[in-house]
Amino acid sequence: MKARMDFRKASPPGAKAMAELHAFVHKCGLEQTLLELVKLRASQINGCAHCIDMHTKELRADGESEQRLYLLDAWRESPFYSDRERAALAWTEALTLVTESHVPDEVYDEAHAQFSDEELANLSLAIVAINGANRLNIAFRTIPGSYRPRARHAAE
Repeated sequence: MKARMDFRKASPPGAKAMAELHAFVHKCGLEQTLLELVKLRASQINGCAHCIDMHTKELRADGESEQRLYLLDAWRESPFYSDRERAALAWTEALTLVTESHVPDEVYDEAHAQFSDEELANLSLAIVAINGANRLNIAFRTIPGSYRPRARHAAE
């Protein structure tokens, strides 16, 4: 596979706007492991190799177990995720696949039982951000493999 173009270089102001949304999400107060699981799950659904590579590496660098990484796409059948994580993963799937179900009330109710209004709004922004990143990286065929997890955290 060959990359089509680097959208970040093609539109620096657009890349900056996306980076600012991702920076907000990173500092919004939600647990980093939960955010990374959500990003990885949306990326799996969308088939974004670059983002799957990135968020798998982030989770491993933060000490996530291989077992939870391997079973993420079967989280409903796995006992290794908390109720809060399950609610976030269901919310992620509903928002990522919004055209299929328009976010059912039961998914909202489950998420709202686990997250405050602010947390649910921020979780939704995280899902919007990763879905946007997935679409850009898929459209322009960003090549996976070169991401290094600690480079992102060094500036914090």
